[in-house]
Amino acid sequence: MKIARRHFLKSSALGVGGLMLGAVPTLHAEALTPSPDGAKLSSYDTITLGKTGIKTSRVSMGTGVRGGNRESNHTRMGAENAHKLIRDLFERGVRSFDLADLYGTHPLVPAALDGVPRDRYTVCSKIWWRPGGIPEKERPDADVVVTRFLKELKTDYIDLVLLHCVESADWPKVLSKQMEILENLKQKGMIRAHGVSCHSLVGLEAAVNEPWVDSVHARINPFQIQMDGPPEHVAALLKKLRAKGKGVVGMKIIGEGKLRNDEEKKDQSIRYPWVEGLVDMVTVGFEKASELDDFQTRLHKVPKPA
Repeated sequence: MKIARRHFLKSSALGVGGLMLGAVPTLHAEALTPSPDGAKLSSYDTITLGKTGIKTSRVSMGTGVRGGNRESNHTRMGAENAHKLIRDLFERGVRSFDLADLYGTHPLVPAALDGVPRDRYTVCSKIWWRPGGIPEKERPDADVVVTRFLKELKTDYIDLVLLHCVESADWPKVLSKQMEILENLKQKGMIRAHGVSCHSLVGLEAAVNEPWVDSVHARINPFQIQMDGPPEHVAALLKKLRAKGKGVVGMKIIGEGKLRNDEEKKDQSIRYPWVEGLVDMVTVGFEKASELDDFQTRLHKVPKPA
């Protein structure tokens, strides 16, 4: 992976192991220590996303709940509340934040984590290339869009950029120009990896066979809620993606919140992608820190794969 010299120097200067985190007075000690039981999964475990080289927390904060037209539940709760939520999750150990142009959530993370070294957290964002969804009718090329993203995120690189919501079997052909641009941006160090978020079985299958794809966001739970097909069909494709070294990020783990009040099904949903070996990490649209605490309690019942 080719990374911009400025990113290499920044990472080298900051070092590893959280040496600089003493400069962030609000960071809780629990965020710096491993899971209390190393044999069980933790939301705060460090994982590597496929072969991208990106290392981050096992669980990411999603920001797209009821998202569209550059709004989501996270923007609607107000900046002050959103900033506090992001800081609370960071203090617990979440190091990944899942954003998108469609959600309008780019400004929230840099404001909330002002003063935190950039290499202490990772950011995923998504380009909305389809009609509708955002106010503008125009869809500039990916280099123009990513340049805007960098300004909104107040950073000189983005860890992962996705083409948002692919559905057709021929999306690699339809989006070939944008794919080439994103590859060029990766070579320049402006992004570290690229991929797609999938919203159909045929779109997901195309991702399996597309060498350009570094990582995929896919909807997965055992109850086929807000999913693209039967769980066993989706699971088979996710296993193929992982076998090819592509990163897999699970979404809709709680069925877009539809399972939040069913204790048994929630446990099953949180357990499912790990025991089946389907994902590297998951993104969840936490709207309260207590929801992360509950997720962590349930995830910590799951043994790590042998």
